[in-house]
Amino acid sequence: MSKINRRRFIQAGMAGVASLSISRSGIANINALLPLNTAVDKVKFGETGLTVSRIAMGTGTVGYNKGSNQTRLGMDNFLKMAHHAYDRGITFFDMADGYGSHPYVGEAIKSMPREKITLMSKIWTYEEGSDKIEPVDKILDRFRQEVGTDYFDIILMHCMTQGNWSVTRKHYVDGLSKAKQEGIVKAVGVSCHNWDAMVEAVDSPWVDVILARINPFQSKMDGTPEAVSELLGRARKNGKAVMGMKIFGEGSHVKDEEREQSIQYALTQSNIHCMTLGLESVAQMDDAIERVMRLKKE
Repeated sequence: MSKINRRRFIQAGMAGVASLSISRSGIANINALLPLNTAVDKVKFGETGLTVSRIAMGTGTVGYNKGSNQTRLGMDNFLKMAHHAYDRGITFFDMADGYGSHPYVGEAIKSMPREKITLMSKIWTYEEGSDKIEPVDKILDRFRQEVGTDYFDIILMHCMTQGNWSVTRKHYVDGLSKAKQEGIVKAVGVSCHNWDAMVEAVDSPWVDVILARINPFQSKMDGTPEAVSELLGRARKNGKAVMGMKIFGEGSHVKDEEREQSIQYALTQSNIHCMTLGLESVAQMDDAIERVMRLKKE
């Protein structure tokens, strides 16, 4: 597909840069513009023993208070996106308790073979001594019931905003270690929103997976692109699985050329294994898949 066609598609089909929502007519025209037979490839995810799709379906755009842009689409539209994602090779679903996305993904995966999908969620944590701390096993029991799965492939501690989390969140570290030993979780780690938290994750023997903010514009990031990329390279050398988020700067960089630059950077310079994208329509999903798979080959 030519660059000008892709640009026309984005400009004509999107009702506003911030939301990137695609009109019904834009979705109808997608077949003529994008190679829908192209499936997302799979990658080895660090030393977790997992193989995951290079793109994960994010479910937490503007996620807070048990809601997100994805869940606010409603169940029917969410299911259409999730099933389309699976048909295009996206078999990795990125959830969090705070997004309220567990029941949505749970409904979507009822028709999918469990062994062929990767389920990741995140626990919102509180510092030691807080009266809000719950037993980790009870939290995970609720998560499993909400999603309808016996186990999670990955559980992260959500949104680490300071270092020393291995001490201040020892309750969760110990609880997730126990869950991993019991086979309830296959891999554990942290979602980082702070440089010191990420440095600690890179060097922590407990961490299997790091979710890090990375894009070429230093938008919503914890350091310069060069510094973050170098740190994530060290994480990979330490055997960590590295997943990128905020690839488009949380919607700050969504012009055609910016999306192209962001995907290219993620694939070639970021030191991530895969990326989570908070897409809000089938058309956006197809555009992202086309870009990723085309640029991966260049």
